[in-house]
Amino acid sequence: MLETTSIDAPAGRFAALACGDAGAPVALVLHGFPDHPPSFARLLRLLADAGYRVVAPWLRGYYPSPLDGPYHLDRIADDIIEMSTILSPRRPVALVGHDWGAVASYAALADAPGRFFCGATLAVPHPVAFLANAPRTPRQLAKSWYMFFFQAPGVAERVVPRADFRLIDRLWKAWSPNLEVAPQDRRDLKDCLARSMPAPIEYYRAAMRPLLEARERVARRAAQTISVPTLHLTGADDGCIGPTLGDGQEKYFTSDFESRVLPGLGHFLAQEAPERVADHLIPWINRFKSDS
Repeated sequence: MLETTSIDAPAGRFAALACGDAGAPVALVLHGFPDHPPSFARLLRLLADAGYRVVAPWLRGYYPSPLDGPYHLDRIADDIIEMSTILSPRRPVALVGHDWGAVASYAALADAPGRFFCGATLAVPHPVAFLANAPRTPRQLAKSWYMFFFQAPGVAERVVPRADFRLIDRLWKAWSPNLEVAPQDRRDLKDCLARSMPAPIEYYRAAMRPLLEARERVARRAAQTISVPTLHLTGADDGCIGPTLGDGQEKYFTSDFESRVLPGLGHFLAQEAPERVADHLIPWINRFKSDS
C-alpha cells in the first residue's frame, strides 16, 4: 500500500511516496519532467512486492518538496545522496531515475558510488553522450525545441500553464503517443505543476546558465566514470529522446552496464508498461543486492 511520507534532509523536507517493508533494502525512485511520483504508483508496488522498501520523492522544485533553488545538477545530485543516507544509513540503496531523475542519477552514482549498489535509468542516456550525439542528429534538435523555449525568461512561465497546461498535454502526447492517462491522474499532475511553477522549467535554465559554469560542469562530468552497475532502458518509440542518442555511453561506466531498447514504448515507459519495465528492473536489482 502506498503511503505519503517525508524525508528530513539537510536542504529541506522532501515529500515522498513509499511502500514495502520498512526493513527491506531501499530502492529510491526519481521522477522527471513534467511528472511526479504518483505516476509511478504501479511500478512502485511491483518493486515493493519484489522485496524492496520503495521511496519516490518529489524532487526539488516540485510541490510539496522544497521549491527553492539552485536547480543545477550538482544540487539535485546532492539532494539524492543526502536522501539515500537518511533512508538507509548503514547500507547502500538501488537508484532508479526517469528523465531528469535519470540525469540526476548519473551524477549521484558518479559522486557517491558507495551509497548505491546499483542504478537504473529510464529514457535518458548518459547526459554527456546525449550532448555529443544531439548536434549530429537534426531530428533530435527538433525534438528538443522545448529546452530552448524554456530559456526565455518571463515567456515560458506564462505559456506553460496557459489553457490548463495545454503545452504539457502536447509534450506527453508527442513523447508517448500510445499512452492514455486517466483524467484524474492528469489533473493531479497539473495541480502539482501549478503549485511548483516556474521551478520545473528552471532545471533547463540551470543546465545552460551561467554559460561558463554550465560548461565547467559538463567538462567535469565528461571526465567522470561511474563504477556502480547501471542498467539503461529506453523506449523504441520515444518521441523525446531517440534511442541512438545513447550511442557510445558505455565508455562512462567502469562496472556492469547494459542499455536495452523496449519495442513499442515511448518516453514514459514506466507508465505505459510498468510490468515490462519491472521485468527488467527487478532481476537487475536482485543481481547486485547480495553485494550491498
